[in-house]
This record gives sequence, C-alpha cells and structure tokens, in this order.
Amino acid sequence: MDIATIKQRQQATWAAGDYAAVGTRLLPTAELLCEAVDLRAGERVLDVACGNGNAALAAARRFCHVVGVDFVPALLDRARRRADAEGLEVTFQEADAEALPFPDDSFDVVLSTCGAMFAPDQEQTARELLRVCRPGGRIGMVNWTPDSWVGELFRTLGRYLPPPPGMRPPAEWGSADRLRELFGPEVNISAPRRSFRWRFPSIEHQVQFFAEFYGPTNRAVATLGTDRAAELKADMVELTRRFNTSGDDTLVLRMDYLEAVVQKPAAV
Repeated sequence: MDIATIKQRQQATWAAGDYAAVGTRLLPTAELLCEAVDLRAGERVLDVACGNGNAALAAARRFCHVVGVDFVPALLDRARRRADAEGLEVTFQEADAEALPFPDDSFDVVLSTCGAMFAPDQEQTARELLRVCRPGGRIGMVNWTPDSWVGELFRTLGRYLPPPPGMRPPAEWGSADRLRELFGPEVNISAPRRSFRWRFPSIEHQVQFFAEFYGPTNRAVATLGTDRAAELKADMVELTRRFNTSGDDTLVLRMDYLEAVVQKPAAV
C-alpha cells in the first residue's frame, strides 16, 4: 500500500466539491461529543482532521484552548473564517493525522468528528491520537458505523472505484471491537451508538447534493463516464431509500454513528 500516493489522492478528494456544505450539517454531533468527553474551560484541546472546524469551534465555545489540524488547506481556510465570524480563538494549522506535529502529552482532550477515521494507516493514526493526549486525558471520536448510510455509501463507491489493495474500510472505526484493537487493552472505552437525522426535499435532491458537494462522490462522478456516473447515482437513490424514515415525499435520512470516548490511563 503506497501511503504517500493514497494521501495525495485523499487531499484532492476532500478538496473537491464543497465539504463545508456537508460538514456544517454534522455540527450537532460535535456539540454532543464535547459533552460526552466532559470538556472543561481552560483545557487544551486538539481537533484532528478538523475539516471545516465543527469540533474545534464547539470546544472553543466552551472556553478551551483549541488547535485544529487538517491536511486540506481549503478546509482550514473555511474553519478560520467560521471562527472569525463567531469571534472564537482557535489556532488552525496544516498537519497529517498520522504524524501530528506536537510533543507527547500535549493535550488534555483530543477530538475527531468523522475525520481521523479516513486516514489510511489506522494503527498509526490511533498511536498518534494516544501519543499527544496526556496521561489521564480523553480522546473523543465521532465515527460512522459500518452499517450506516455512510458506511454503505463507501461500499457502493468501492464497486465503481475499488480502494487501494490493503486499505481497511474507514467505517471500521465505527466498531467498538475495532477501537479496542486500535487503542489497546490499557484504555477504557465508552462507545454508544448514536443517530441523528438529515432532512432534504427529496431523495433525488440529496443524491445530487452529495454528487455536487461531498468530495468522495464528487470525484467519483467526475471520474466515471456519463453512463457509469448515472448508474452510481441510481444506486445511491436505492441506498438512500433504505435509510429514509420520512413516510412522505421528503427525505429524513437516518445517520448512524459511534460516539467514542477513550480514557487514557493516568501515569503510574
């Protein structure tokens, strides 16, 4: 598995479309995660693969000292503008989740909402999250579950554009068993399953919205020829129909995720 090439492709993928149009709709999960990790004013917080800054801004609203990192400069620019608009103090910088540019034990709390789970080397990412978290600190993550709409979406995309050999599915981070493998037996993990609802005018509207704004589907549609792109969208319509709970002509899309809180052992 050529990690460097995969990362270059991922950077291009997440810069495609306009992730903020999708990411801002995940804001409730970030607010709830900050409550789950029991943030306290004054704590040092790192938001890894912060995207457009949902968790970083949620932590800053709680008067924490916050740094947000991502490897897509365009997303960091959007996060900075959001922080400025709210008058929040957050430091944003470009960095790789697999090689965080901070000393050991730098942060009281490390957060990631649907971000770090997409790094190609899962074991190295987990090691980095643990490394920069102080002894006795907490790691909070929002991860899509394997059987969620997003988990199924990536399986659908994989039938059209297979992932690189050896790359594990990102939605494995949405399994409590996989989290225990990644973080090891020394930590304490709370990982309840949660869900929320996305609301759209129709299924077709949502599919086109994702084809236009969500990087992975935007790139897939752009890469596939006209006929194959149409087939992908038809498959997305059928997938979305399975998760629709509206009972009318609109779409109420059930989004399932794992809300994980990892407690790092205190120093002996």
